[in-house]
Amino acid sequence: MVSVYTAEGLSELVFLAVIGVTVLGAVIATNSVRLIRAVTGLALCFIGVAGIYYYLNSPFVAMMEMLIYVGAVCVTIAFAIMLADPDPGERPGGSGLLAGGASFLVGVLFFWGLTALAAMTPWAAAPAKLNNGSMLEIGTSLLTTYSMVFELISVVLLVAIIGALVLGRPGRGLGGRES
Repeated sequence: MVSVYTAEGLSELVFLAVIGVTVLGAVIATNSVRLIRAVTGLALCFIGVAGIYYYLNSPFVAMMEMLIYVGAVCVTIAFAIMLADPDPGERPGGSGLLAGGASFLVGVLFFWGLTALAAMTPWAAAPAKLNNGSMLEIGTSLLTTYSMVFELISVVLLVAIIGALVLGRPGRGLGGRES
């Protein structure tokens, strides 16, 4: 076991804190009754995921995670919540004990599958440094190595905008009247 008073020990402690923030944000996002709290939990989870990317020696993807997911997606969802009807009426579906147990079982199976896949995968060591961080190399990486990632981020942003429009489409009533 590494001492906490060394650089490695402190790094492991910060990594565990990042994992804790990610899990805490995910729990808040999935268990909140109010949508704004769920979005806040989602933003917290995305911040933790950005920290994980940073620890995986990918500061560019971490920066994109912060800009796109925390900045754009969560802000878009927050605006949709502000525009949506505050009292949508009955909630669809039930959240009984059977649904909770089934969700937990699916989560355990998914976690087991990912763990088994990670254990069987021959992981290559991450390079210590990909480039020197200049604008030219970032632009080259964006158009070559990370071009698919960048396009997928654009698709996710488009889906978030469409989802926000769907949430906000009914709008708020005007002074108790339906609009």
